[in-house]
Amino acid sequence: MTLSVTPADILAARHRIAGIAQPTPLELSRPLSAIVGAEVWLKLELAQVTGSFKLRGATNALRQLPLDAHIVACSAGNHALGVAHAAAMTGHRATLVVPVTASTAKVAALRRYPVELILRGDSYDAAEAEALRLAAENGWQFVSPYNDPAVIAGQGTLAIEVWEALPDADTVIVAVGGGGLAAGVGIWVKAINPRARIIGVQATASAAMAAALRAGNVVTITDRPTLADGLAGGIDPATITLPILQRVLDEMVLVDEVAIARAMRWLFEEHHLIAEGSAAVPLAALLEGQIGNLQGRKVVALVCGRNVAGEVWQQVING
Repeated sequence: MTLSVTPADILAARHRIAGIAQPTPLELSRPLSAIVGAEVWLKLELAQVTGSFKLRGATNALRQLPLDAHIVACSAGNHALGVAHAAAMTGHRATLVVPVTASTAKVAALRRYPVELILRGDSYDAAEAEALRLAAENGWQFVSPYNDPAVIAGQGTLAIEVWEALPDADTVIVAVGGGGLAAGVGIWVKAINPRARIIGVQATASAAMAAALRAGNVVTITDRPTLADGLAGGIDPATITLPILQRVLDEMVLVDEVAIARAMRWLFEEHHLIAEGSAAVPLAALLEGQIGNLQGRKVVALVCGRNVAGEVWQQVING
């Protein structure tokens, strides 16, 4: 498999994932448009069947693997759900490793699938180490949540849907963890409109990719707990997402925990939607006025997950 990802790969991925990952709505946010002073649309990927965009990349990866391949993946939760659902649809066997600190909502959802679930370690990095060990020891196929061309191409299919619905969009705001979504979306967007702005947003508490972009290579950072648990954790020093993001991202913004919680509440109050912290970071950046020069632009904020644990949601709502 080539390590490059092209718009043609993303287009091919769209055909592969059809019937498993579903198209999701694009909704104009009049209240957010009034606050920002620009036309702001929300790509509601939280309506995906697993509650997250991760199903797209997982499906595209599994569709290209032989049916007798045993899949192993690590995840803070959403990638594991994507692999679990895709495997149930394709017939692959799957072992999923998630940290013991993973969202209880995501763990409960995973237990509904016919997969082997392993809770290991207190961080994404620890879960990844165990998944890689199992892959090496058993000859299983490791499917990374971000460092995989097939996964990146699958995530990029989200951008195809945006441009079909809103061909004159010129700004995309996307959450960044390991960078698979931002890389896939960025490749498609820059091919369609090289002048379009792509703005990444990450939680200040866990900003490995932001640090890597500043340094020009992956560096070790302090990783603190965050509502945006799906974006948390380190990144592979050899990740292919970093050079892609260096090419396609125009800006990277960091948002704090207060802003993330406020964005989650705002989305519920104004749009009656429940979004997890990872999905709310683009809204947080907009609501806090951290993104400039938006007047007169057509902005799309990707709202990419709903899998928040009940106890966390109650804490957020209660302020």
